[in-house]
Amino acid sequence: MPATGRRALAVWAAAVAVYLLAVFHRTSLGVAGLQAADRFGITAAELGTFTVLQIGVYAAMQVPTGLLVDRFGPRRVLTAAALFMGLGQVLFAVAASYPLALAARAVLGLGDAMTFVSVLRVVAAHYPPRKYAVLSSVTAALGQVGNLLATVPLTFLLSNAGWSSTFAIAGAATAAYSLVVLFRVRDTPDGEQEPREAASLRDVVGQVREAWRVPGTRLGFWVHFSTMFSPGVLGLLWGFPYLVQAQGLSPAAAGSVLSLLVVVAMVTGPVIGQVMGRWPESRVPMVAGFLLAAMVVWAVLLGWPGGVVPRPVAAVAFAVLAVGGPLSGVAFALARDYNPIHRVGTATGVVNVGGFTATTVTALGIGLLIGGDTASAGPSTFRFAFLAVAVVLLLGSWRTLVWWRRARAAVFAAETRGDDVPVRIRRKPWDIPAEQEAAAS
Repeated sequence: MPATGRRALAVWAAAVAVYLLAVFHRTSLGVAGLQAADRFGITAAELGTFTVLQIGVYAAMQVPTGLLVDRFGPRRVLTAAALFMGLGQVLFAVAASYPLALAARAVLGLGDAMTFVSVLRVVAAHYPPRKYAVLSSVTAALGQVGNLLATVPLTFLLSNAGWSSTFAIAGAATAAYSLVVLFRVRDTPDGEQEPREAASLRDVVGQVREAWRVPGTRLGFWVHFSTMFSPGVLGLLWGFPYLVQAQGLSPAAAGSVLSLLVVVAMVTGPVIGQVMGRWPESRVPMVAGFLLAAMVVWAVLLGWPGGVVPRPVAAVAFAVLAVGGPLSGVAFALARDYNPIHRVGTATGVVNVGGFTATTVTALGIGLLIGGDTASAGPSTFRFAFLAVAVVLLLGSWRTLVWWRRARAAVFAAETRGDDVPVRIRRKPWDIPAEQEAAAS
């Protein structure tokens, strides 16, 4: 590997480690949910508020994060992200009241929100466009190592070291890693990015509006919305209580099943990235196939007699849903391909809002439908509450289909006018005829 390649790899590795830490902190409540409910004396709805607040902050910060990265560069933003995440987790470790714990998760969500878009900007600056889809998928797969650490190992630490020690050590280590980011990450191969002048509010709104008007951006938004939220909701909060309370698994067995969300994502992520990079026309058909499979999975989980499925069925179901995580990377490839380079950061932020909005709404809906004490919820309660997942999945699948048709109609119209259309999004033989595309618009 040439020296420039080694330097780019070192920069990317230092940056992607921040994303790994972000995923760890984001999903840490997945196996600590029952302990959190007991520690703070809260109901299922209040427990769900942790995730709603954290992911809500994440979603709200995506466009501002894109603007911050454009202005200050990913190195400064990633350094701030590590500090915020460390502070949030330390606060969570010492919190003795529910309001302080909520504030801690909000700070954690703020730091988490700054990571992924920043890492994607590092990839875009240090690697050629042909490697973008592959490296973004590998980045997401490596981030799942953080999710893996937040399952069985975190369960073990919580059982042996206790709540305060576990989260305090995790927070302090993350804050300390900000020094590594400060000295190892570079905005561009040549060094630092010069800070840009602050844009006016009108310019910012205009840039977001222009990105949103692109059909490919909206397609990316709904792809991210519909693919990411199922594994997100299960991994972030409700998967562990569901397996323990509704399915009767031990905490260790539940952690093992939950870890499938991570292992499957890690294995399939690079494969999906390679397929996207080599055959871009396969991106949305892969998403459509997953959405059909997800509908079947949730129909089985919700329709199984008595609500208690055999453990192998639960394992297969979680493994299938896990593919949605890496497939959500299709959304970022769409944002890059359908937008001019000067607007890719903003479009990426807009797209990234989709999945976290769906996750927030679904997590809140499940908590509200469960109602009272999570520890007393049984199979029928969880089956009723998980209807929120079915509603969001159907909505996302419908809007994905609508904007798939509209995005292809826009490409056809551009080709008809003789506009320069990127090869990666030109029409393919299986596209819908022009008259049907026009009707879809």
